[in-house]
Amino acid sequence: MNPLEGIAKPFKIYELRKRILFTLGMIAIYRVGSFIPSLGVNPIAFQEFFQRFRGTMAGLANIFTGGALERFSIFALGIMPYISASIIMSLMVHIAPSLEKIQKEGGEEGRRKITQYTRYLTVVISIIQSFGISIWLETVPHHIPIVPYPGLGFKLMTVIVMSTGALFVMWLGEQITERGIGNGASILIFASIITAIPPGFVTTMQGILTGQMNVVAGILLFVVVLLIIAGVVIMIQGHRKISVQYAKRIVGRRVYGGQSSYLPMQINMAGVIPIIFASSILTFPATIGAFFGPSLFDWIFYIPGWIRGSFWNLLYAGLTIFFVYFYISIIFNPNDVADNLRKSGGFVPGIRPGKPTADYLHLILNRITFVGAIFLAIIAILPDIVLPSFHAPFYFGGTSILIVVGVALDTLRQIESYLMMHHYEGFLKKARIRGRF
Repeated sequence: MNPLEGIAKPFKIYELRKRILFTLGMIAIYRVGSFIPSLGVNPIAFQEFFQRFRGTMAGLANIFTGGALERFSIFALGIMPYISASIIMSLMVHIAPSLEKIQKEGGEEGRRKITQYTRYLTVVISIIQSFGISIWLETVPHHIPIVPYPGLGFKLMTVIVMSTGALFVMWLGEQITERGIGNGASILIFASIITAIPPGFVTTMQGILTGQMNVVAGILLFVVVLLIIAGVVIMIQGHRKISVQYAKRIVGRRVYGGQSSYLPMQINMAGVIPIIFASSILTFPATIGAFFGPSLFDWIFYIPGWIRGSFWNLLYAGLTIFFVYFYISIIFNPNDVADNLRKSGGFVPGIRPGKPTADYLHLILNRITFVGAIFLAIIAILPDIVLPSFHAPFYFGGTSILIVVGVALDTLRQIESYLMMHHYEGFLKKARIRGRF
């Protein structure tokens, strides 16, 4: 099939075309808002000052907002307060028995309550972050005043504008999830990250054409990036299939069950969350140093650079592996899975139901988690090791690669499901016309 036909095929279905166009429209609104500056700040002085935050948590947040934080726009906080609130609530649901009861026993109403709590927490996080930023900008040392007219008015205006912007971005994400295609929050982060790809590609090509970058180094750079992306795709889609057999049940004259199925266990079950946690912890001292001036951590620069880099990479990889095991232990409970299989009449061939099944699942989980943790650790530090070797004019870290590839694959799966549903409905319509139903 012609690739252009494959691209045009989703637009031939009215429902899918409407959802794709709605998603693109929401992304366009989000990108326009990221260029609308907030009031009370000297944008030139702020962008000049923000250059010291490259490689800190603020720099990572700037990538996730598509440069909105660096421009100090009304969407400077982006979708990150909502992401933080969602992560906190997902952890609290598994820790707090009351929240876990609401989610499990409340059904659709329980999920709505959890969503509402997430929104309230987003408001709190947005207010705290925006108020902290306003105080920081008034007191930060810089040769040009970043806030020309500090005071209570600036603080209130910053809190109102930035919190409202964060809540509006949250609303855009929810609208995409409900009426568009894909997960709204992930789509907005995806759109923010890929905005840095075209400028990086153009800068690289200009460096090759002007002789600032070797042609062979440029080709190898693109090959390495493509190999990293291919590895991420393979590992994200990889999973271990555990065979499950369901016992036969005779109800009246009918026989139910007896079919075979499998339980898929993803290799990368934790996703990108462990990398985000690890990078947040590691970049916190650098961010504090940037807030209070570079002299706070001057002693670090007396350590040789290769020792600092090696120690940072090892610590980054170690924290990533730790958070993989920590997060999976929260979101996946082999005892619950084994109990649900037993209640539904399912069992793993050769394994007794109950505790033996839970022990078997725990053993498999440990093995695939080890592979997934090593994979995440390598992806987390590999770009930081490889890209500087080629003097790359752009930064495309492991977290960004995982988010972009993961969101792209998930969105493609949803589009494929709509296409399959369309063909199935078409078959049913033809069958009705022929009088089969």
